[in-house]
Amino acid sequence: MVPISKKYREIALKMVQSSSHPSSIDRHNVYQPGNEQNRELVDTIVRDVLLPGSRMEGFEYLQKLLQLAQAGKSCLILMEHYSNFDLPCYYYLANQHGEAGREVTENTVAMAGMKLNVESKFVLAFAEAYSRIVIYPSRALDAIQDPETLARERKTSNVINRAALHEMVRQKHSGKLILVFPAGTRYRPGVESTKRGVREIDSYIKSFHFMVMIGIAGNVLRISSTEEMAEDLITEDVVLYRVSPIISCHDYRKRALSTAPTDSERNAKQHVADTVMSDLDKLHEEAEALRVPELVHREV
Repeated sequence: MVPISKKYREIALKMVQSSSHPSSIDRHNVYQPGNEQNRELVDTIVRDVLLPGSRMEGFEYLQKLLQLAQAGKSCLILMEHYSNFDLPCYYYLANQHGEAGREVTENTVAMAGMKLNVESKFVLAFAEAYSRIVIYPSRALDAIQDPETLARERKTSNVINRAALHEMVRQKHSGKLILVFPAGTRYRPGVESTKRGVREIDSYIKSFHFMVMIGIAGNVLRISSTEEMAEDLITEDVVLYRVSPIISCHDYRKRALSTAPTDSERNAKQHVADTVMSDLDKLHEEAEALRVPELVHREV
């Protein structure tokens, strides 16, 4: 495996040249529509690294979810998160379903951390290929130790996240599917905290009508030891997305809360998030089981 910035340097340079989104985030630019030119360039990379057998199972549930969204219901997608190519692969694999797939992806808006904008021009060029609402992640605040810095950054995060919330409400009531990664970060093997859902997921579920979950098996972009996104390692793989049937958000949350601890609202919210991650794990295992025959067939 080699760094993506090395293997696809020429494509990346073209993307940086056509980049148009700002690297700094404020309340006026939290919504960033996808850059179609860059998306086509990312597709050339995805096409190059996905092995035969890569596909999206249960696409029909996304199609039905979009129909609900365009009928006036607010609709949510909760997806596992292993790499910065999870979203590009979602777009690419859904688009293999023809016009129906393109309709789903063109109406998907992802919630994304601001690190994708501020880390580097290289990372931004990839991130801006897809329509996003940029947020200030709570995990970023947890890492700040200095009290003055924390107070300043908390004020900044409140401004950005209020604007992001307003934009999300506008988008979800405009027939869009809102895609969220419940873990809030990419999973690092062996670091279980990176696969724990963030409490805010409870608030998302509470404010939507319907949702689907998506489990992912396979990964074409592995996190580098430096954790610099431009140094992530690109590799070929069979990637399979498993979409759940449509779920009533109200019923799901009610069931999750029925087994939650009663000592505090904070713990109840975390219990809902933990339930989501447990169910995503089950979808992940289903996706892995479906992926195995393809791998065996290729090896033979």
